[in-house]
Amino acid sequence: MQSFSYSPSRGTISKKHVLEAEILSVTTAMRKNSRWASSTNTLNSRDSTLASTLGLRITTMTPTGHTFGRGSRERELMANFQELKREVKDTDDIESIHLSSILAPFFAIIRSQLSTGPITSAALSALHTFFVCGLISSDSPGVDKVLTELSSTVAHCKFDASDSSGDEVVLLKIMMVIQDCMCGSTGNLLGDVEICEMLETVLTTCCQMRLSEILRRSAESTMQQLTRVFFARLHSLNPAEEEAKLLEADSTGPEGELSMSVSTTVQPEEDSGSTPSTRNASETAVNASAYPNNHVDGLASIIELVRVLINILDPNDRLHTDSTRLTALGILNVALEISGPRICDYPSLSALILNDGCKYLFQLARSDNPSVLHLALRTISTMFNTMRRRLKLQQELFLAFVMDRLAPPVTIKSASLTVPSHKGSPHPGTPLLSPRLGPGISEPENEKGSPLPPRPMVNPARGETRELMLEILAQITRHPSFAVDVYTNYDCDINCEDMFERLVDFLTKGVYAVHTQGVFEAPQQNSQYLCLDLLLAFVNHMANRAQGEYIPREQLMQNKSQKKLVMTGASRFNAKPKTGIAFLEENGLIYSDLSPTMSKAESLAKFLKSCTRLDKRLLGDFISKPDNIDILKAFMNQFDFRNKPVVDAMRELLESFRLPGESQQIDRITETFAQCYFESHPAEIKSRDAVYVLAFSIIMLNTDQHNPQIRKRMTFEDYTRNLRGVNDGADFSPEFMRNIYESIRKNEIVMPEEHTGQLGFEYAWKELLMRARQSGDFLVCNASDFDIEMFKSSWRSIVSSVAYAFINFENDYVMERAIHGFRQCATLAGHFHLPDVFDYVVVSLSHATSLLSDSLPIQIPNYPTVEVDGQVVTVSSLAVKFGTNLKGQLAAVVLFNIVNGNGNALREGWTQIFEMFLNLFLHSLLPVRMLQMEDFLGGVSMIPLRGKQPPRPAQRSEGGLLSALSSYLMTPYGSGAEADIPEATDEDVENTLCTIDCITACRLDELYGQIMQLDLDALVAAVRALEALAHERTVARLNQEFEDAPSTSDHPGSPREVSDTLPYDPASIFLLETMVSIACQTSQYIEELWPILFEHISALLSAASQYSVLLIERAVVGLLRLCLLLAGKSSLRDQIYVSIDLLGGLPPNVLNSVGEQVVAGLDFIFKKHQDIARSQTEWNLVFALLRKTTSHPEAAKQSFDLVQRLATQGATADNFFCLVTMLDEFCTVASLSIENQRRPEPQGRRAAAPRSSSSSPAIDRGRQAVDLLSELSKQLPALLKAAADQTQEWHRLCLPLLITLGRHSTSASKDIRQTALSHLQRITLGPHVLPGGQDGSCVQAIFGEVLLPVLEELLTADMAHRDPQGIQEIRLRASALLCKAFMHFEVREGQSIPEVKDLWTRTLDVHDYLLKGGGGDQTVEAVTESLKNVVLVMSATGVLVRPLSADEQDEERRALWEVTEQKLEHLIPGLLAELVPEPPTPAQPEPAAPASQPSS
Repeated sequence: MQSFSYSPSRGTISKKHVLEAEILSVTTAMRKNSRWASSTNTLNSRDSTLASTLGLRITTMTPTGHTFGRGSRERELMANFQELKREVKDTDDIESIHLSSILAPFFAIIRSQLSTGPITSAALSALHTFFVCGLISSDSPGVDKVLTELSSTVAHCKFDASDSSGDEVVLLKIMMVIQDCMCGSTGNLLGDVEICEMLETVLTTCCQMRLSEILRRSAESTMQQLTRVFFARLHSLNPAEEEAKLLEADSTGPEGELSMSVSTTVQPEEDSGSTPSTRNASETAVNASAYPNNHVDGLASIIELVRVLINILDPNDRLHTDSTRLTALGILNVALEISGPRICDYPSLSALILNDGCKYLFQLARSDNPSVLHLALRTISTMFNTMRRRLKLQQELFLAFVMDRLAPPVTIKSASLTVPSHKGSPHPGTPLLSPRLGPGISEPENEKGSPLPPRPMVNPARGETRELMLEILAQITRHPSFAVDVYTNYDCDINCEDMFERLVDFLTKGVYAVHTQGVFEAPQQNSQYLCLDLLLAFVNHMANRAQGEYIPREQLMQNKSQKKLVMTGASRFNAKPKTGIAFLEENGLIYSDLSPTMSKAESLAKFLKSCTRLDKRLLGDFISKPDNIDILKAFMNQFDFRNKPVVDAMRELLESFRLPGESQQIDRITETFAQCYFESHPAEIKSRDAVYVLAFSIIMLNTDQHNPQIRKRMTFEDYTRNLRGVNDGADFSPEFMRNIYESIRKNEIVMPEEHTGQLGFEYAWKELLMRARQSGDFLVCNASDFDIEMFKSSWRSIVSSVAYAFINFENDYVMERAIHGFRQCATLAGHFHLPDVFDYVVVSLSHATSLLSDSLPIQIPNYPTVEVDGQVVTVSSLAVKFGTNLKGQLAAVVLFNIVNGNGNALREGWTQIFEMFLNLFLHSLLPVRMLQMEDFLGGVSMIPLRGKQPPRPAQRSEGGLLSALSSYLMTPYGSGAEADIPEATDEDVENTLCTIDCITACRLDELYGQIMQLDLDALVAAVRALEALAHERTVARLNQEFEDAPSTSDHPGSPREVSDTLPYDPASIFLLETMVSIACQTSQYIEELWPILFEHISALLSAASQYSVLLIERAVVGLLRLCLLLAGKSSLRDQIYVSIDLLGGLPPNVLNSVGEQVVAGLDFIFKKHQDIARSQTEWNLVFALLRKTTSHPEAAKQSFDLVQRLATQGATADNFFCLVTMLDEFCTVASLSIENQRRPEPQGRRAAAPRSSSSSPAIDRGRQAVDLLSELSKQLPALLKAAADQTQEWHRLCLPLLITLGRHSTSASKDIRQTALSHLQRITLGPHVLPGGQDGSCVQAIFGEVLLPVLEELLTADMAHRDPQGIQEIRLRASALLCKAFMHFEVREGQSIPEVKDLWTRTLDVHDYLLKGGGGDQTVEAVTESLKNVVLVMSATGVLVRPLSADEQDEERRALWEVTEQKLEHLIPGLLAELVPEPPTPAQPEPAAPASQPSS
């Protein structure tokens, strides 16, 4: 409160006037009372002095008892005002009068029991006015003494009670004066005693239940205002100096104590005619002797006020009611709000709050009184927000309590969503704030083998209580660094619970609705919203984390890792100690610190003593076993018993484990304790045996004093008598024995897990405080170092709950928050490189979009189409339904906007993305860019949605595959007449447009483009997802069809007709095209993508006859497009031929359907990579595939172009034979084409006139093929020259070419026959037909495999039937060629006569057939001429010589002549004699002939 000093110079009245007016007000009130009005005026001491001065004699009257009593006191009080009035009147400067003189009459009337309510009220109003006008201020003379008197006056205000309402006005005025004093400029001058007196006055007024509600609330408001002013001083005080003053004050002894006490009841005073205003039952004891000048600057009084407030909060103190506790809670909350953080700097003050303050507040948080519960929770929230750094374990306890209180019952199972209860108890040694106290049904184990205390089943918090506790939890946890602080302080602390994980688990379950007692009870949505909001706040703070104070991350993460090991080790120890110890040793938790001073027993004992997660019962049993005596001794040595009384030492020991029940085990523990304790040299104990007996006696005394089954308790005398002479023959002193007895009697030794209820809580609270001293302060760490670990442990449950809220809640704000949460989770997933998180977000959102379908249709119905703004729109069922689903549209937009730009973070989620793509595709909702398919013929086309199977042998005309398919395939943008198309309503069109707008906002085409820019891992995941979907709709579906087919026919008479081919499925083509398109645009990763795609494509092609034509065609095109990429990778070049071999294995009818694409693809590959084939095997595979396409008109044309290009560009030794074979195939097809044209029509119909060769592409290709064979022959010399074995190479290259020409010299096509024979003659008689050396095997091959078979074939009847008119001519040409070749190759000097004989014999035989075949004179003449020339040459070269006598010629030549003579005479009689006449008979004897032969 601010005062304003009255002064005429400031335009106000003077303070003298104010004082006189207030005197008049008080005296007027006094005169109104009959008691004061009847009082007579008497001379006071001043009047007597004046009379004496004037020489007058004053008569002394003897007063009666009545006059001397009350009347004299009344007159004295009135006289005080009269005297003050006279003194003021004679003084111009009122400030020259001592302040105590001015206020003394007012103080006297306030303290007087003779005063009434109105009089006291007037006096108090005067004091208030004096503060307001500045008469009482910090500058007033003597103000220190006045303030002391004032505090005592208002604290001891007494008046005669007459009217309750008037009396309460007095109390209000007292509050007002106290507020003036403490809140004004004089407040800093008050000492601790004065402050305590005033605060006690106000506080007692607040707690007086007999007073009206208005008065008590006014007093409470005043008290809170005083508290604000009072506790604000903590910010200006020096903590060190104040604590030193307190220590100095404590050293003066009990007489220096400052104390306050408050009661809610009022006791009457001795004078029944008066009632105290604010005095309580027990008078406030204030002793200021320890405080010089009564000033200690406020810390002592603050501590005393906090002590009083905390004592009021004790829920076990029945002297105080809930109303009183509400008042104390309100005041304490104000104090924490004003100076909570500063309180931590004062150890004496903070100790009160951290110990009893927290304990009582936590117990009040269990109150059934809603008002007490609310204010207690509010105060707790304020305490944690302001003093968090000193409340580490207290906060852990409270969070665990709140979650236990809000958790659903563990025995009730949800019908649709099971929400298991969390592990209840915070930590062994931590008080159970949850109502689950006392014996009852035990909960499931926290860890395997880690038992929890028994916990009764209680009803969870419901309704307003639940919402209130959630709101408080929200206030505590909404701090930006709360989540990371909880993680670093608890989850990374070995001795604390995983509070962050538990909190996230609790909040995520709080988002869901659960079943209770078999009936579905949807909690109030506000509770669910709060849980969701807290989760999203954690995510938001994590996403926006700024680097704060640096905390060593490595150490904390090491603690976190070690914590898991400790928990596992303790769990195993609790199940089986031997197994647990082995685990601890294996993981270095024990025995890792062994040294000469540290034994194994000591190392293990150190762990057993420090680990709070061990079962205390099992621990006591383990260390007391006979085999573990060394461990027991080492365990005892972990305690520091120095300077501790034996009862305290026993108490500390027995609280660390549960004493076993076996007497021998107890004896070992007691004996070991006696040894260790006696080594600490305790006072008054003379031997170890004395300690042993004392320890046993303490255990027995504890049982005797606190076991409810024992009715007759042991007295002190009994206890002393039992211990006589045990101290080494002497007795213990009575004081020693009394201390032991009283300590046990007043404070039971509570063994672990032995007690519940309040006693158990007190024990556990003590354990918590002990742990709190060891654990240190709460770390504040608003840093991002731990976010990745926190996010890893919580993302799944967070995303699940956010998805649940998004799907099930209709509130716009919640949906907006959920969407924001999805985005932030996705951002964190990308930042931390956690693809699993991103996948989970995508999966969650994809289910919310309603774009996923359990089963996509195979047959696409005919949907209506409408034109909107020049655009054709398909009104499909999905478009109509999705257009009405606003939440689904929101989910879709959020999903695809998240994925856009974050594709590298996605792995398994690609499956859902492509499933949605597929569903949109089947309903004509995808962008056009994603519907395109490429091939090697027509460029880009659209994937058809509907189709019907064409006949398998599809003959194509010029124009490409797409024109042929147009008769039975319908694109999504074409018209269909297969069924009646329903009409679209205006509403359907509007919903469809909404869907289209949503799909546009999703930017699917951008996402599709970004897929091509993905990193390798994400790209592989995307392709695998596509392959899995495609496999499901093709291979898996085919297998299922054939597995189901036999089982569907149970009756022999009703077999099921199963189609050999699956119906056309556009989805399978869409998935295949998408896969191939992605791979083609990411050629740098073809090595990783190829195995995935080839697996799927090979599965399709392996059963090509059972799929639709278009699917197989797209598989072939895709495979060849991939082969084009493989050609650029040397490591994958072999896969090209694996693929070609796969294509070559297609059934003929299938290959015929896709032949055009096959050849076009191969042609494209060889255009870009001319040297792709590098071996005979590779060329064989290529041409084997090409040969299978020659029956297809369009494929044959492209195939021939490819072969022609290869032949003209230059054949190689590897592909020469393949080219010859391929050209042979074209010639054969041409011949077959002629034969088909000549084949007569069935049923006697007249055959159509055969087309000329110029009108048949096949015949044209055949003729060109023969020419190409001739061109290839020109490349033979170079190829043979480069060969290592020319003869062998000639047989491999040249001979097949000659055979091919020879074979087609008998073609059904006249043009081909003539051309082939011409080329054969040219090549055969050419200069380079034979390799160097004139190998005889080559000549024999020419005749035996080429020339002779040609003429023999021409002589067949079939050839005569093919071309009756031209056959004779071609026969004669072949005959001439044969003869010429014979003369060219065989009729030479040095030839082997037997070889000549054999070949000449066959030649004559074939000509014999020729002459017998008819042909007239022309044939005879031609044959005669040819043979004539051969005989002449043979004769001229000496090969054929007429023998003159039997001895003149060798047998070979004789045999040749005889065969010639025989055969030729049969053919053409007389020809041989004509050509080789017999020589004339010589006149001389014959012996002269040999002599002339050598000379010739």
